Amino acid sequence: QVRLVESGGGLVQAGGSRRLSCAASGTIFSTNSMGWYRQAPGKQRELVAAITSGGSTKYADSVKDRFTISRDNAKNTVSLQMNDLKPQDAAVYYCAAGRSGSLVPNDNWGQGIQVTVSS
Repeated sequence: QVRLVESGGGLVQAGGSRRLSCAASGTIFSTNSMGWYRQAPGKQRELVAAITSGGSTKYADSVKDRFTISRDNAKNTVSLQMNDLKPQDAAVYYCAAGRSGSLVPNDNWGQGIQVTVSS
């Protein structure tokens, strides 16, 4: 059974940085595509960033040039470095895993972690 556990959320001031991490277990991590989604109150869950098993990446337009997704196959982790955070980035962030070539990984989900951005 795939298990994804997020960490690194919390309160950050606008303009600041935060790094989210997701630890995966129960899967051959190196074969999975991984992604980060977010959901703000009253809004649909949206894909923030994804990375395939081969290292290809995809970003939402709203976070390009500010967020960076990376993976460490040796540690079974995927991270999201968030810079220049804006109040509109506040949301519950979810880690997700999917098939190796997918840039919309959505087969397995973490429980989510809150990121709050103060203005």
